[in-house]
Amino acid sequence: MSPSLAVSFKITRMTETALPHPLLAQLREAVHGGMPAAISDLGGLVRIPSVSWDGFDAERVFDSAKAVEALLAATGVFDSIEIARAAIDDERLGQPAVLATRAAKNGKPTILLYAHHDVQPPGDEADWESNPFEPTVRGDRLYGRGAADDKAGVMAHVAAIRAFVETVGLDFDLGLVAFIEGEEEFGSRSFADFIVKHRDQLMADVIVVADSDNWDTQTPALTVALRGNVTFKLKVSTLDHASHSGMFGGAAPDAMLAAIRLLATLHGPDGSVAVAGLTSRSAPTPAYDEAKLAEEAAFLDGVTAIGHGPVLSRLWDQPAITITGIDAPTVMNASNTLVPSVTVKVSARIAPGQSAADAYDALERHLRAHAPFGAHLEISDLDRGNPFLVDTSGWAVAEAKDAMHQAWGRAPLETGIGGSIPFIADLVEVFPNAQILITGVEDPDSRAHSPNESLHLGVFQRAILTEAVLLAKLESRA
Repeated sequence: MSPSLAVSFKITRMTETALPHPLLAQLREAVHGGMPAAISDLGGLVRIPSVSWDGFDAERVFDSAKAVEALLAATGVFDSIEIARAAIDDERLGQPAVLATRAAKNGKPTILLYAHHDVQPPGDEADWESNPFEPTVRGDRLYGRGAADDKAGVMAHVAAIRAFVETVGLDFDLGLVAFIEGEEEFGSRSFADFIVKHRDQLMADVIVVADSDNWDTQTPALTVALRGNVTFKLKVSTLDHASHSGMFGGAAPDAMLAAIRLLATLHGPDGSVAVAGLTSRSAPTPAYDEAKLAEEAAFLDGVTAIGHGPVLSRLWDQPAITITGIDAPTVMNASNTLVPSVTVKVSARIAPGQSAADAYDALERHLRAHAPFGAHLEISDLDRGNPFLVDTSGWAVAEAKDAMHQAWGRAPLETGIGGSIPFIADLVEVFPNAQILITGVEDPDSRAHSPNESLHLGVFQRAILTEAVLLAKLESRA
């Protein structure tokens, strides 16, 4: 998308209640009646530890795909359903995705519903208040890995279809495609090949990507801007082997020292990114102060924010660099030696308007130019995903916002998110005429990717109703 595309970030409050869809009351009743089944089925998916990363049991991802296939088949609406894989490269296949299709009739549009059934690793289970793969309701939230990201997105699609069919019956004309990916949390590495391979089956007028969040538990949001990402492993080496720190420390540079010095150059004194060539974008943002940031990001007492400019500009429109992992001797296994090499995982978020390729070039130039003491650098396991800006002028955006207004009782915000969904750029390239809607079931307390990930059940119900209303609106559209 062009970096000059105008995107408005504002609360679009309507002065009057949106004109109710004729089927709104029936859809609301169907969604409400279907909530126990939706929560139960979501719990069944959460129990499957479908971590798509290398080193985890790939069979559990297949188990998850088969469970999703069964849920879609049980709706009774699809002409075909399959579990399919695509190539990552010449030697590897990606994780299994579920693809279900129903052809449109009588000139009606086709809507593609996307979500992913794979999840992040749970991390240290000691940090969880309950078993990450045992769905647990506490208060108005369902806890578990994938309960929000993104098995709730899968179930929002399934439950919306159920409510739609209960209301209008099985003999409808709207075209439906469900595409439930199996490796989004591992970088969607086979995604580009998959959508080319299945291009005809995936062809749609509207694509709903249910993998984002809402402003809060009472206010819906339509995501219209996404940062891109560049991630890679960086190995910093200074010695051919470990040496005694007492004999050589103070003269021989160890890799830990070199890595610390190098990584410190990535940020300025205020914590903002200091890499030449990484760009920012200027756009208005809703009000959001540092006190709210501290609350939602769980700052410890006395910790202050980093960066400059409006908070949401830092999160949506400026680059960010995080070191998300490090391979080095553990404290328990530390010996009095100079470490010869250290490997870190670098995760950079790229502002809309810059390509991931250009951003990576800037990062590599910076690292090689700032390597201290002649340290050797090795970069591997590179992933890149481009940023994205939604064209908000299409009719599908208006329909989706109206559906949100009816389901939530509040007009939605158009927002950006600091996270990335890199495959959307692939969708735009292969399906340039499709209108893309980025929705979701998360809220600021969902803690996606973190311990104690959870789903607000009220948000879940309203998200299902939103999609059911959208399906009904598209069914009545020429």
